[in-house]
Amino acid sequence: MTKSKFVIDKLAKLFEQGLISYKDLNSEIFNILRSKRDEIVFKMKLVSKEELDILTKRVENLEKEIKKFEKKGVRKKFKKGK
Repeated sequence: MTKSKFVIDKLAKLFEQGLISYKDLNSEIFNILRSKRDEIVFKMKLVSKEELDILTKRVENLEKEIKKFEKKGVRKKFKKGK
């Protein structure tokens, strides 16, 4: 109930300020929703899209290297120590 009250209060403030045109209202609603989304993401401590892309590229590169070594059959032979 408090979340819906928050949205209704924001919309009421918009009407009080005289934002009557559809485009102004639309942009303000999207700004409100983006800010709430950012708050939720911040609270969940999620990574940004750029960080996620970098991590997926690293994983892909490591998978390629593993496949390359598996194809070559490269295994290190260890000598016994005295």
